[in-house]
This record gives sequence, C-alpha cells and structure tokens, in this order.
Amino acid sequence: MSGSSVGSSKKRVRAARQFEVVDSNMSSSSLKGKCYHLIGIGGVGMSALARVLMANGAVVSGSDQYEGTAVQSLSSQGAMVFIGHEEDNLPEKLDGVVYSAAVKPDNPEFSAALARGCAVVKYAQMLGELMARYRGVAVCGTHGKSTTSAWLSYVLRQAGEDINFVVGARLTQLQASSGVGTSPYFVAEACEYDRSFLNIKPKIACLLNIEADHLDYYKDESEIVNAFIDFAAGIAHGGTLVANGQDANVKRVVRHCRPDVQCVTYGLDSTCDVYAGSLMLNQGVYHFDVMYRGERLGRTHATLPGLHNVMNALAVITTAMSMEVKAEAILTQLPAFEGIDRRMMVKGRSKGVTVLDDYAHHPTEIRATLSAIQERFEPRRLWCVFQPHQYSRTRFLLDDFAESFKLAYVTIVPEIYFVRDSEETKQAVNAQVLVERLAGQGSKAVFIQGFTEIC
Repeated sequence: MSGSSVGSSKKRVRAARQFEVVDSNMSSSSLKGKCYHLIGIGGVGMSALARVLMANGAVVSGSDQYEGTAVQSLSSQGAMVFIGHEEDNLPEKLDGVVYSAAVKPDNPEFSAALARGCAVVKYAQMLGELMARYRGVAVCGTHGKSTTSAWLSYVLRQAGEDINFVVGARLTQLQASSGVGTSPYFVAEACEYDRSFLNIKPKIACLLNIEADHLDYYKDESEIVNAFIDFAAGIAHGGTLVANGQDANVKRVVRHCRPDVQCVTYGLDSTCDVYAGSLMLNQGVYHFDVMYRGERLGRTHATLPGLHNVMNALAVITTAMSMEVKAEAILTQLPAFEGIDRRMMVKGRSKGVTVLDDYAHHPTEIRATLSAIQERFEPRRLWCVFQPHQYSRTRFLLDDFAESFKLAYVTIVPEIYFVRDSEETKQAVNAQVLVERLAGQGSKAVFIQGFTEIC
C-alpha cells in the first residue's frame, strides 16, 4: 500500500519531540532475570504489561489498593502482589520501578524507589521500551483505541500472525488484555493523555480521530492536534501512518508527515484509499464492500454495532493490510470478533429488559453508543445511567454532554467519578448541574446520589 489521498498542500516537517526517560538501563537486550516492581499493578494496562514482562522471563512484583481479578490472576501466575502501598513492598533486588498514571508523587513506594536511586519510569515509558524491541504498531486517537487495537490483535492472531499485544481492555474471546508471541510485531494502544504516547516510536501508527478531551492537561484542541503531530514525527523511518481520511484534525497531522512516511487513509467514501462500499444495515448489523482505490477486495460485516464500529473495522483492515496480511484472511476473521469488556457488554436479560455496560465517557462516544443501541436492539425505551468520568471533563464539555442524551428515554446521573481532578475543578461543577443542563435541552434526567439507590 502506498501514497495518500489527503490533499497535496505543502508539508511542514516537525522535528521529533524528546520525552524524558528516567533511566536508559531499562532497555537492555534481555529481560530474563530482571526484577521489576509495578505500582498500581491491578490496572488494565499495568497488569497487561506485567504479563508481558513475566512472559519474557522477568521477575515481577507490584502493589495495588484493591485485590481485583487482575491482581488475583497475576498472583496465580507467580507475581508477588501486595495490597496497599508501603515502602517495605519494594524487593531487595530491583532493576526498575514502573508506575501508573494514578500514582501520586507522595506514594511511599515511589518515594522509596527514588531514594534508592532505582530506575523509575511511567507505564508509557516502559511500554515504549518494550515496543522498541519489535516492529511497533500503535493505535491512537481520542475514541476507539481499545476496541480497534484489540480487534486488530484478534484478527492478526486468527489470521496466523502470532503477534505480541498490550491493549486497554480484556478481549472477550482471548480472556486477556495482552499476549506474547513469536511475531516481530507488537500491537499496543497509545494514549495521548500527558503526551505519554510520545514514548512510543512505532513502525506503523493508526490514527483514528482527534477531538477535544483531557482539557485538564491540554490548553485547547489545537494543542492536542500538535501533540499528535509530534507523535507522527516519531514514526520510524520508512514507516506507515494509517489515518482516518474524513477527520479534519487527522488530515492536519497527515499534512505534517515526513516524506518517508507512507500515509494510507480509510473512511466511508471513495476519497479515501480504503473505503466502505454498498454499506447496508440489516437487523442491526452493517455489511459493506471493502474497496481499495476503486478495486473491490471483498464483502464483510462488523459484528460490533454502530456506524463508528464500521470506521474501527476499516482501521483494522487498513492497518492489517499495511502489515502485509492478505485481505481475504482479514475479511474472513473480522466479523468473528466479539468485542472487549465494557463496550456495549451485555450484563444480563430479564423479563424483556437487556442490561448493557459501556465505558463511553465523552459526548461523541455517548451519542455513538446510544445510536448503536437503538439500531441493534430497537428498544421501546432506552434508560441510561451515566456516571460522568472526571470533574474536569464534565466541566469543559458540559454543553456537549447536555446534547448527547437525546436518544435516551431517561438519563439517571449519579455523582461524578473523581480521578486526577483538582479541588478547584471539583468545586466548579457537579452532577446536578449536568442534570439541569440536560433538562434544558429537553432530555428527561434525574440525579440519584449512588449506585445502591439506583439499583
């Protein structure tokens, strides 16, 4: 695959941005016998990273506040996991400490590791170190990273590519969020929050979309776009950028790519290199022809509901083709993917009522999810329980949130989930304010304090 269908306006090349790594000794050639301690090991990304380290022969310990299923699984696989954070949790022999974004600077293990002079790195830095050993394939964008990276990993494995992968949610069929294989490829999702994805220098990058988010960190949407431009500048020489050809902000990134980076676009119309033809919705499932510059490669369908998942499917197809996987194998395996945890996940059915769990926490994601539910399930009434994720996101995107629930019969809003927010931001908005804005837009909405009362 070669070339790009994005306009031929003059390119401005942006130099790769350096992102500090605390200690370069973490990138030594062999992990076997190395000892790593992971603070916040129970998180989806951190637990996946722990499994990859152990599969490569490293000795892993870690700590978390709660003993969830991920912690129990890691313990059963040989990791020494502590509940709670204490200085004494650090092992005597230690080659490096990895910490999650949720870890505060006053964490006793974090402080003790620094005092001992240990190599201390963020999750994204360690992921970047691991991916540097392989041909990295990074999936980035505001929405759809976990679904697309997991879908890609599943399709590649089913097509016979024994790839390595770390994604941000558990794959339903593989019952895991990571895997170690014999392939030279390593697939991972790359998050833009605090520019952490600048630690990853992939051979192939898949850019899904760019929209305003994480405004507790970024000044505005333009600054977010610039961060993605910096990320694209880190693509390896002769690498590939798979890009959403219908997203205006993504097009800005494509225009800044170096001449040696091959840009391939995907979308829903023929202006893109790879596009969906003869798109048809049948009983809640989208069927479409896969076209490559006017040539029909075959017909397939997306088992996952919603038009946004057609876009995710096209991203998977285009990226896998960029990895030289045959189109026939990709299109055969694509519909078999059943999804990941907390993405329109059916939790139960009773007396004609279907209960779904979904992680949608941005206005665009909410609209797409509710639309997909309407198409797939055709409910008589769609009740929505929405817990806002972060005070800062709720505050900065309040008007957009107020417009996002028009497809819901009633929206129930509990208190906002508190994470990473300052006290100033926490005082600036609350769930009742969102309920009032929803009512102002004609949506039925009610505030109920906690989940015990809701259920």
